[in-house]
Amino acid sequence: MSFCSLQFLIFFPVVTALYFAVPHPARWALLLVASCIFYMAFVPAYILILAAMIVVDYFAGLAIARAAGRRRLAFLVLSLVANIGTLAFFKYYNFFVANISDLLNLTNFHVSIPTLEIILPIGLSFHTFQAMSYTIEVYRGNQPPETHFGIYALYVMFYPQLVAGPIERPQNLLPQFHRKHDFSYENVRIGLQHMIWGFFKKTVVADRLALGVDTVYRDPSSFQGQQLILATVLFAIQLYADFSGYSDIAVGSAKVMGIDLMRNFKNPYGASNISEFWRRWHISLYSWFNDYLYTPLAVSLRQWGKAGVVFAVLVTFAISGLWHGPAWKFVVWGALHGLAISLELLTRRKRTKLFKPIAWFVRPLGVVLTFGYVCFCFIFFRALSFADACYVVSHLLDGLGPFLRNSLRPGVVSQTVGALGFYRQEFWLGILSTVIMFAVESIHARYNLRPLFERRHIAVRWAAYYAIGVAIVFYGAYNATQPFIYFQF
Repeated sequence: MSFCSLQFLIFFPVVTALYFAVPHPARWALLLVASCIFYMAFVPAYILILAAMIVVDYFAGLAIARAAGRRRLAFLVLSLVANIGTLAFFKYYNFFVANISDLLNLTNFHVSIPTLEIILPIGLSFHTFQAMSYTIEVYRGNQPPETHFGIYALYVMFYPQLVAGPIERPQNLLPQFHRKHDFSYENVRIGLQHMIWGFFKKTVVADRLALGVDTVYRDPSSFQGQQLILATVLFAIQLYADFSGYSDIAVGSAKVMGIDLMRNFKNPYGASNISEFWRRWHISLYSWFNDYLYTPLAVSLRQWGKAGVVFAVLVTFAISGLWHGPAWKFVVWGALHGLAISLELLTRRKRTKLFKPIAWFVRPLGVVLTFGYVCFCFIFFRALSFADACYVVSHLLDGLGPFLRNSLRPGVVSQTVGALGFYRQEFWLGILSTVIMFAVESIHARYNLRPLFERRHIAVRWAAYYAIGVAIVFYGAYNATQPFIYFQF
């Protein structure tokens, strides 16, 4: 069930009303049933896979807590193998088969390995990682095992963040399911604010910009450099508005019930380097890889010095790229980020010393360069194939010189925009909504707008709500509404 559907507009208020109507001891059951209905609205049969993994990890957590020595590790490994094996089969089987076949063909050893018609269960990467964080934290002694099977199942299945995160840790989410949450106007107000802002970003910004992005990336060979660049920049904005919009709706829908989910984005395009970008972008995934892959790997390689750190960074980001999809283009996307962070780590001291006198200039320049590099990397993320990505990269400058020389002439810019499939008013509406989105979030990141906003007169606050509501209803790109991008992962 998509957040941007008529089903959800009925589902959310009904579930929320029932949540506060039923006694506290029954709320976990209500939320678990609601989460199952939410998930089964996509492909009902895949609830069985999720149920099987919940059973395995629930009993693995209990066994880890009761065991000692190597048996604890054995139960952890059993849980991790079950989770990673399920993810590998559904998401990567055909990818591995194709690459093994190609490798064998290079050695003139021809073998036919059958591929399978497998539909990836929606959100599999997210709830697999969330389940693994539970057993790892129990093994580390940071989380007692959850003895209530229904509440553990809800930890994995909780509908607001089931499909695309944020990837929660058990220390944050499990205690909240045990706690009684009374109805709170404050929680409802804050939650609905998050949700309406998320709907604005998804329907008014992301889905509108998607019109031009999809047109170009569907057949990049039909476009010149300026159009490839524009579509790539628009995709960076679209992806942020789409994914952070989902996260806002998830955080808001949970907050209405008094449940706090972690913040997944913190103005990432305001970062002045790639390391800072990843501390602000998809925070729950970045912190997961940092805690469970990078840090253990870097510690085990500490005798290698800086080389060990760099190796750990490159491996972590290559795997994080592969996490996003079974294709080499995602691995390259991750590796490019890993290379940039490795370079930053190796030159940090020299850069600090060199640029300290002109820090006032270096930071805004860094923001521009970082955004440009992130956009460049996103070419590999968005392209339909690795070959398409290479084409875009190699043709970014095609026709750019003549375009820049003639850009002030009447009709040149309109012609470029029109080639992306936008009507003129549609394009500028997308740009205006983008400016509003970034302006609000940049100011909020610096000054925390919520308390300032709450001190305004009630008429001012409701005027703002009304304006955003009108924008969603009348200016949302509903004729081109698309699934949330991260649903595919």
